[in-house]
Amino acid sequence: MIFLALIAVLLLEYFRPLDVRNPSALLFTRYANHLERHFNAGERAHGRVAWLLGALLPAIVVGIFYGVLYRFSPLLALPFGVAVLYAVLSLKQIGVQAEHIAAALRSADLGEARRQLAQWQERPTDDFESAEIARVGIEQTLACAHKNLFGIIAWFAVLGPAGAVLYRLSQLLALKWGALDEQEAGQFGQFAAQIFELMDWVPLRLTAVSFAIVGDFEDAVYCWRTQASLWVQQGIGIVLASGAGALGVKLGEPLRYGANLEYRPELGLGDEADADYLDSAVSLIWRALVLWLVLLLLLTIVGWAGG
Repeated sequence: MIFLALIAVLLLEYFRPLDVRNPSALLFTRYANHLERHFNAGERAHGRVAWLLGALLPAIVVGIFYGVLYRFSPLLALPFGVAVLYAVLSLKQIGVQAEHIAAALRSADLGEARRQLAQWQERPTDDFESAEIARVGIEQTLACAHKNLFGIIAWFAVLGPAGAVLYRLSQLLALKWGALDEQEAGQFGQFAAQIFELMDWVPLRLTAVSFAIVGDFEDAVYCWRTQASLWVQQGIGIVLASGAGALGVKLGEPLRYGANLEYRPELGLGDEADADYLDSAVSLIWRALVLWLVLLLLLTIVGWAGG
């Protein structure tokens, strides 16, 4: 069922991708804001209760509903699983954003490339040159592929639709509450950030291994071992270092945001980033996705044979 549901969702994503302003994400954002207003008293315990209501409770509801449908008939459960995965997974938007930035770089339209990248990463890019736009674009592409695709698939494979919902909602709460200023919000967001870090430990490494297998394996593993720990967010640093090594491109390096210089260690080996490497990053993600599909198909066949 997992393999069939994933194939169905990927076809839907390709031909009918959801809008960037996903209605389900907007609805959940309102719900998360409601929980924050009513539970944020600055204590870790309050953040734990809010996370249980914000991430675990919806996942349990989805899991129960899916289980009831599956008990009646797997054919009834399949469309529900497809609908849930379709609502939380995003693939087409990753490629579209990267393609737009690469096209702008090829036409030497730095203004458009900066605008596209700033809109995607939600940070100003006014001082970026061509190579910097390409570097950050590749980093954004690899990071989004993990967060919006591979991490969700990993949890979907383990816990079905409930796992996909739990991972996605936990991710959104970690981003939203984990980034709160502790002077204003106290320890409210700590639990959401820490629980997602635990949930993402295995998926991060699965994504990094996938990039290594479908790219330059030796360089990917080398960069993972020697560079990932230097990244500020060591978790996503594993994915970026492995992806950079697999592509044979240099990522990271300091960036200027206005008057501020943001230190970032160098990731990867090889050439300077450009539009071609941005396209290569998208191709790397597709190859890794094919690898996951093949493995899931083999597990499905084994399951059918064993049954």
